[in-house]
Amino acid sequence: MIVTLAKLRELTPDKGRRQTILAIALPIIGGMLSQNILNLVDTAMVGHLGDVALAAAGYGGFASFMSAAIVMGLAAGVQALSARRLGEGRDSVAAVPLNGGLMLSVLLGVPLSLALYQAAPWIMSILTPDPAVVESATPYLQIRLLATVAIGMNFCFRGYLSAVHMTRYYLMTIVTMHIINVTLNWVLIFGNLGSPVYGVTGAAMATSISLVIGTMMYFVIAWRVAHQHGFLHRLPSRKTLWQQVKLSLPNSFQQLMFSAGLVMLLYILGRIGTAEVAAGNVLLNIMLVSLLPAMGLGMATSTLVGNALGRNDVADARRWGWNGAMLTGVYGVAVMLILALIGHPFLSIFLTNPETLELAYIPLMITAAIIAIDLMGIAMMSALLGAGDTMTPMRISIIGQWLFFLPLAWLVGPILGYGLLGVWLIQAIYRLAQAIMFICTWHRGEWGKIKI
Repeated sequence: MIVTLAKLRELTPDKGRRQTILAIALPIIGGMLSQNILNLVDTAMVGHLGDVALAAAGYGGFASFMSAAIVMGLAAGVQALSARRLGEGRDSVAAVPLNGGLMLSVLLGVPLSLALYQAAPWIMSILTPDPAVVESATPYLQIRLLATVAIGMNFCFRGYLSAVHMTRYYLMTIVTMHIINVTLNWVLIFGNLGSPVYGVTGAAMATSISLVIGTMMYFVIAWRVAHQHGFLHRLPSRKTLWQQVKLSLPNSFQQLMFSAGLVMLLYILGRIGTAEVAAGNVLLNIMLVSLLPAMGLGMATSTLVGNALGRNDVADARRWGWNGAMLTGVYGVAVMLILALIGHPFLSIFLTNPETLELAYIPLMITAAIIAIDLMGIAMMSALLGAGDTMTPMRISIIGQWLFFLPLAWLVGPILGYGLLGVWLIQAIYRLAQAIMFICTWHRGEWGKIKI
């Protein structure tokens, strides 16, 4: 793929297109930054309880993320279909996919969370050989599982609000949720305001309560702004619901396997040592935190691609994809510089053990080195989802993670003894290769033929 200067100018968004992307993305990014702050504050609070508590929160958090992945993926179908309907000028049915997503959240989320709640002790005993970590991580996971349906619904609301360019309501809701979450963390983890000291379990309680409150807020907002678009009074047809399932399930499976891969990564690190799990937990949280604003830009890109395809303008959709990737790359360069300049003091916020901190520093620098291209790949993946191509990202993600990264991580970490550093080098290669494949897939343009 040869990029000339003229082509580069086309790929780079002009002022008007930047403003269009940012008008949708900035509220999402604001919400993602709020999520960043929440994740970091949560990790810092739990970190003061020691390596065992931090490892327990890592195992429990990533296991709950894996458990919710199926319902989180429903948002892809909601956003793709609602954006297409808006682009087609069919505003009166734009919220019908949201209704379908909420139904599917309940139908999938309730049995899933109940089954996994019972299996939580067994899951934790498989993930880690440390009995102290198992004892703390099991109730953490069980409490987080109680909010599975709320997570699915919240993601569906976010997908709809992004599709119809109403992301300011998402920002308002998620910031309120995070304020509640941090406040409850302070109360429940440390026993402030007369509360019992729940420790790491208190962090799970705070998260689940804030998620349920957020769901209630979304219902009130959607009743006000989406009622005229069919919210809660127009059910999707069986054909539409099945189409939504077909769009959502590949993304749900991708989310499931990605989150399961994170849990497997912690399992691999657990076979190296508890300090490696604690350091890996912090590194993964930093990586996921840096991904969140990129995902906000990606969601805006997905919406604009879907709107353009609804107008049957494939050329404009193609350009929106590249524009979103370029903006995301600029953000990635900024993250790289920040991590390179303040990486050591930044890690010291979360890791109080000096040896664990030193263990995490070089892997953090590896993450910084590849993050710009990695985040451009995230934007390209989002563009593909907006075009209705949910199968290709699923295949690329699962093959790269499960057939390349995780087997090699097991080999170089526990077996060959290269530890956390070796694992992180393999991860960097995998993330770069995945990003390049997403970019090449968008360039080929087969997604332009998909009808939804």
